[in-house]
Amino acid sequence: MNSTPTSTAPPERSDARVAPADLEVVPLRHWGRWVAAAIMMLFAASFAWSLARNPNLEWSVVGEYLFKDFVIKGVGITLMLTVVAMVIGTVGGVLIAVMRLSSNPVLQAIAGFYVWFFRGTPLLVQIIFWGFLAALYERLVIGIPFTDITFASFDTNSVVGPMTAAVLALSLNEVAYAAEIVRGGIGSVDDGQDDAASALGLTKVQAMRTITLPQAMRVIVPPMGNETVTMLKSTALVSVIGGKDLLTAVQSVYAQNYKVIPLLVVAALWYLALTSILSIGQYFLEKKYGKGYGTASMGRRWLGRGVAR
Repeated sequence: MNSTPTSTAPPERSDARVAPADLEVVPLRHWGRWVAAAIMMLFAASFAWSLARNPNLEWSVVGEYLFKDFVIKGVGITLMLTVVAMVIGTVGGVLIAVMRLSSNPVLQAIAGFYVWFFRGTPLLVQIIFWGFLAALYERLVIGIPFTDITFASFDTNSVVGPMTAAVLALSLNEVAYAAEIVRGGIGSVDDGQDDAASALGLTKVQAMRTITLPQAMRVIVPPMGNETVTMLKSTALVSVIGGKDLLTAVQSVYAQNYKVIPLLVVAALWYLALTSILSIGQYFLEKKYGKGYGTASMGRRWLGRGVAR
């Protein structure tokens, strides 16, 4: 018996899909974004125009004092305070962070109290305290505690001047913040790294220096960069004790010629320039330590991030 072979071809559908090439791609338009951007640009342009034409700013005075010797000297002292405070703060922060992570309860308590105290009191209060340390201790004595044995004695005002007080206040305050940043960075490293280091025969100090801290830098660098920018601006607070920084320099002049706003603009322009340079350096550090973690592109974000205290 002959049988007719059955066709296996699928039946034709009347609602066949349209080929992708025939589709018209219509981009999604965000009209709200464009309207908001136009409004913001209008306000920004209006504000910039009002500043440029405001006679009270006295741009000629700003240009006259922008590169004066006393201003450049103030910029140098501001940079010096920033560098010294950040170096001492970073080294001390690593030490305090390791103490907080120690299994020794005494070290944990001391480090915890340090962070609690210096983060819990305003930086301005600490600066004033160090500036008037002589009111608390008229003389600084070096000797054996709880005995009358004294090796040396100094007048407090001769040892702790305005610059020394500024360095002490900024550095000790930064130690507390840096300690928490470093502690968070160390905590981000997997515990298996310590086990691997122990298996290789490394001591805890060696493992911390060669394995844990290098890996923690990816987490530590961004907030420490922010801390550096914050520290640069915080140096302005030492003007209350005559720290000879940039703000002190312009204050000493506008107290005589009463050109307050133009000289404050001079200081603001220098602070903006310095923070911009630091932000660029932060970008390259983040890019370096972010390699291999998918964070190398994080520098494309806005460079001027700050830290709220």
